[in-house]
Amino acid sequence: MTSSPNYKDILKAEENLREILNPTNLIFSEVFSSEYGNQVYIKPENLQKTGAFKIRGAYNMIKNLSEKEKEFGLICSSAGNHAQGVAYSAKELGVPATIVMPRFTPFIKVEGTKKLGAKVILSGNVYDEAYDEAVRIQEEKNMTFVHPFESPDVIAGQGTIGLEIYEELSDVDYVIVPVGGGGLISGISIALKELNPNIKIIGVEPSGADAMKRSLENLGLTYLQKVDTIADGVAVRKPGKLTYSIIKENVDQIVTVDDFELMDALILLIEKHKIISEPSGALALAAISKLGVKDKKIVSLVSGGNIDLVTISSMINKGLVSRGRLLCFSVNLPDTPGQLQRISQILADNNANIIKLDHNQFKSTDRLLNVQLEVTVETNGHKHIDKIMDSILENGYTLSRVY
Repeated sequence: MTSSPNYKDILKAEENLREILNPTNLIFSEVFSSEYGNQVYIKPENLQKTGAFKIRGAYNMIKNLSEKEKEFGLICSSAGNHAQGVAYSAKELGVPATIVMPRFTPFIKVEGTKKLGAKVILSGNVYDEAYDEAVRIQEEKNMTFVHPFESPDVIAGQGTIGLEIYEELSDVDYVIVPVGGGGLISGISIALKELNPNIKIIGVEPSGADAMKRSLENLGLTYLQKVDTIADGVAVRKPGKLTYSIIKENVDQIVTVDDFELMDALILLIEKHKIISEPSGALALAAISKLGVKDKKIVSLVSGGNIDLVTISSMINKGLVSRGRLLCFSVNLPDTPGQLQRISQILADNNANIIKLDHNQFKSTDRLLNVQLEVTVETNGHKHIDKIMDSILENGYTLSRVY
């Protein structure tokens, strides 16, 4: 197995990266602090060049390559952010790069990678299948593989985030980091455990892609048969051997969050902080509730913000439903005058703002006597939704909740 990077490697990476990084200073979050009863800080790597932390590891590795290693060009596999990090770094350092991406990678990430000058090949449905194709091409053409997490230089580059967190908040109690293949949390944990072994390093995975958590529980690498999560950036079936060994040594706990918890954190981040994150980027904020602690200084890493407008629109709507901010229901009304007005009055009396209304005679099971009405309203939380639904029932109607 490849040897693990050490603290000195991370300090060297910091020097390599000094010339290209955007500052991503900690942001104190009154919103998340109030929500969870801790002092919560956001490390906004979504504001980094290429929109994610991945540029750190990619640039550091390519910067350290010999001329012979660069001779036939670079290749990597990526769901998006590593691709853009490699493409940007390769362009800056004058090395040709080929990127293999899963076919269902968000459009914004594919186009962003192409615009940075890399050749893009779409192959496979998930990261691991794209990885297999990249390995095949690498062996065929003798290119240098830039692995997203199983490279000591990549891990050292990601570890510079740990140095920056400690420089700004040396008395931090918990640092929460998203986990896909494990390179990010590996680097950060090496840096922070060297600086202060008492800092708790917490990894977070989606419950539908928890390969590293299962590996730790099973005391050995565990591969998932499939992944099922909206967090495409961490949808990894096979964690790394090197990262597993580092995480086993340095990381205090790995927790999981489901997609609804993730959307809940995402909507809070967008609405209250005006910060755009991709789903995987918000994992560390969704995980705060899993710690079971109060009055601690917590840094949550927002790892990336590369999300297309169609996806973000869908995520916002799902997040609004999760937080009880949208209610959609259907109700059968007698086909007589004034029924629509009566329902509208009930909603007005309960301060529910109608967003959409579909009054359709042909949807009813008894269309000669009844009309089905489907209504979407803006609400102020789950208690407000319960109040609205109770009022409709008290007025003699039978309703069915759509979402």
